[in-house]
Amino acid sequence: MASNGNGKVVATSNGNGEFSFGTGRNGLAKIQTQKKPTNGICHDDSSAPVKAQTVDELHSLQKKKSAPTTPIDGAQGAFTMSEEERHKQQLQSISASLASLTRETGPKLVKGDPAKKSDGPKVAHHHVTTPNLNLSTSDSALKFTHILYNLSPAELYEQAIKYEHGSFITASGALATLSGAKTGRSPRDKRVVRDDTTEDELWWGKGSPNIEMDGETFLVNRERAVDYLNSLDKRTFDNCVGGRCIRPTPEELENFGTPDFTIYNAGRFPCNRYTHYMTSSTSIDLNLARREMVILGTQYAGEMKKGLFSVMHYLMPKRQILSLHSGCNMGKDGDVALFFGLSDDEHCWSDNGVSNIEGGCYAKCIDLSREKEPDIWNAIKFGAVLENVVFDEHDRDVDFTDKSVTENTRAAYPIEYIPNAKIPCIGPHPKNVILLACDAFGVLPPVSKLSLAQTMYHFISGYTALVAGTEEGIKEPQATFSACFGAAFIMLHPTKYAAMLAEKMQKHGATGWLVNTGWSGGSYGSGNRIKLPYTRKIIDAIHSGSLLNVNYAKTEVFGLEIPTEVEGVPSEILQPMNTWSDKKAYNETLLKLGGLFKKNFAVYLDYKIGKDNKLTEEIAAAGPIF
Repeated sequence: MASNGNGKVVATSNGNGEFSFGTGRNGLAKIQTQKKPTNGICHDDSSAPVKAQTVDELHSLQKKKSAPTTPIDGAQGAFTMSEEERHKQQLQSISASLASLTRETGPKLVKGDPAKKSDGPKVAHHHVTTPNLNLSTSDSALKFTHILYNLSPAELYEQAIKYEHGSFITASGALATLSGAKTGRSPRDKRVVRDDTTEDELWWGKGSPNIEMDGETFLVNRERAVDYLNSLDKRTFDNCVGGRCIRPTPEELENFGTPDFTIYNAGRFPCNRYTHYMTSSTSIDLNLARREMVILGTQYAGEMKKGLFSVMHYLMPKRQILSLHSGCNMGKDGDVALFFGLSDDEHCWSDNGVSNIEGGCYAKCIDLSREKEPDIWNAIKFGAVLENVVFDEHDRDVDFTDKSVTENTRAAYPIEYIPNAKIPCIGPHPKNVILLACDAFGVLPPVSKLSLAQTMYHFISGYTALVAGTEEGIKEPQATFSACFGAAFIMLHPTKYAAMLAEKMQKHGATGWLVNTGWSGGSYGSGNRIKLPYTRKIIDAIHSGSLLNVNYAKTEVFGLEIPTEVEGVPSEILQPMNTWSDKKAYNETLLKLGGLFKKNFAVYLDYKIGKDNKLTEEIAAAGPIF
């Protein structure tokens, strides 16, 4: 798997159950995406804070009242220690840490729960030596006081129920937990150290998701995180990137060695808001030179997932491997297609083919039902973790329709829980690259074949449209653009990823397609949504190769090549103008959308690739012309 960019990661957590999604063994994550589709590109999972004013209020949102049950006296004490006792232990741990001359010394690592006293025969466990963390020899290092190392899902359940208020086992066997006030990512609080190397390599400035911080401030936050972690029973995990957050086999753990990247997750503890560069009590910091990540002030598990995805977006292109925020499907004959726009999956495209870089799924589960998503429904069992869901306080049945805590509820489960997952999750080079757009303006064709330059242009644009009801205040369609269909996670300039995509498509003979799943015959409110069976027929025709052997006509403004026929799809809907009764309104709307594309793309025109800037000009010329 070296060709797919695998690396080793150790993650140290404050013990909020956030690592349980990395429990997969002997396999990479699925190629066939199972994520719940939405109307447009993969939506940002950033979210407004919970409105609860206290921790107790937050926990009250988690459980629904049900029929009266008989209280069990003393039950709470069987699972948790008193706050006074817990506070006393924390103070003792801090005192011991401060008394040490060097913080990397301390008690030997404990495998399992240090509170347990075993009188029976000892069972051999793999890899029980002290973890070889990537720590510098300074005061800011982890003191190995009760580090729970590479625990099993069952052990993690025990820890969560003992120490994490708001953790419960649901009726299906999954662990339900809360992420605190932050129920989504905090992109404005994510920082990247700007140093001599990243100064020239990363994309900075207007339009970039990279917000800078200096190395000294990173160390301030790192030490704050380490100090907090030293006061707790810490849980640490060895995982692999490239099959990211997959727990290695016992044999692999024996030779894990020094991690390539370390996460200090002190999410329950806030950063100091008066520290330079801080804008809130939350801070997610990446230091690419030190190969470290620090998380303060948020327990949302997606910060780790997307933080490592950002790291992959930096490391992989340096190895000539393209990192992609895309879904990937493999057909019965082994043919592969990449899908951009409806998936939260993450893949790499190397010289050997495509591979997934996740060890499982972190799927949105709002409104989840057994009928609509049976695979995801059945995966939510023992070993899975539910984040911010609401359940019945007595029978512990989850109400996936309840948005009391947040609409961004999540289900994390290992890849083995999906029956049709391909393990290991690797495949050959894609034959088709499909860009999915939900055009609420109703002027893009249901399908069009793209040139390489057009593929780069629409890949960089990452277009979809929001419609009324999706966000507060939206009363008519609004265009939204997300560079490379994942703007929040890219590290380099979008043009660099687009150039790599075009190079690989050309080298391996892949065809680019733009598929509109939005409206036809008018904009949202007057036209109709393109029927799902028609979209399926279009995708089938792309997979079978039949769309390569039909006649094409070119549209105005966007210059798209549209097929004159697709089996199973009415020919009249293939040309958008034919479906509009008001041709004048169609032309006005087409020009309006074209103008929005040009305005969005203007931010990328200042970036030059090569001495003559030829590639940037070629991509811009592939956009709308009027």
